[in-house]
Amino acid sequence: MELSSPSFDHESPIPQRFTCDGDDVSPELRITEIPEGTSTLVLIMDDSDAPAGTWDHWVAYDIDPVSLIPENVGSLGTGGLNSWRREGYGGPCPPSGTHRYFFKVLALDAPLGLGGGADKETVLAAVDGHVLAEAVLMGTYAR
Repeated sequence: MELSSPSFDHESPIPQRFTCDGDDVSPELRITEIPEGTSTLVLIMDDSDAPAGTWDHWVAYDIDPVSLIPENVGSLGTGGLNSWRREGYGGPCPPSGTHRYFFKVLALDAPLGLGGGADKETVLAAVDGHVLAEAVLMGTYAR
């Protein structure tokens, strides 16, 4: 499985439009080579360079296995809670310096059925034994 975006290349800067300094909208994501037997997808975006530890920017699960997640998507599957304790996308917003932002997609063989509002740790515990494939796209942003 592969994850890409027409908005930025892997290991390249994320355009300001997708950050708290711009429109704070989610970028378009493209998922290819989704394995047969995929029932749902999980999407997580986090910043492991945050000063207080990993900061979760986006958590969504039980997403239909789609090959395109459009830019500025309003809702996506079941919304999980990011580190701001909100559902949905929160763009890069580092306090200083350059941070790395990891978009991760997991293909699962079954829905999680957690209901809305689960945090990343709950989602990751629930996927145990159900992951068929994983793909990562990393972008950077500096302030």
